[in-house]
Amino acid sequence: MMIFTTRFSKKKAALIVVVMGLAATALILFVGRDTVEESAPPQLLTNEARVAYLQSLGWQVCPEPVETLQFLMPDRLAEPYLSYNELQTAQGFDLTGCCGKQLSRYTYTVNNYPNRTDGVQLNLYICEDQPVAGDVCCPGANGFQETLVYPESGI
Repeated sequence: MMIFTTRFSKKKAALIVVVMGLAATALILFVGRDTVEESAPPQLLTNEARVAYLQSLGWQVCPEPVETLQFLMPDRLAEPYLSYNELQTAQGFDLTGCCGKQLSRYTYTVNNYPNRTDGVQLNLYICEDQPVAGDVCCPGANGFQETLVYPESGI
């Protein structure tokens, strides 16, 4: 059996603790920085940014919205917002964080919905310059309302 002994002064021990603490802090900041940047929601300050965001999802829309609407979300979700929020949670959005806040809805004409040449619109909801909800819809007979996920071919 071997025993090793060393002598540390209080200054050396304190210095080692400080250096290890700084190394651990640097590691946490370095690793944490990458995950925050990847998950940061897009900032949609302009119409060009909104159109580019929709294009990144696979949608081709007319560059100018056909309608813009601003409204105040209620303090608590009730119908029809509860039903609509189910559609939103399916695509990773959640309107509960927007309760009591002002939202803007931008409605665009969709040019590339599979097997539909016209009549399809896309609604994009923005709160504090970030997308918080959206849907693709076709009002009227044989209408539908779907998520912003671009449909696979064969619809």
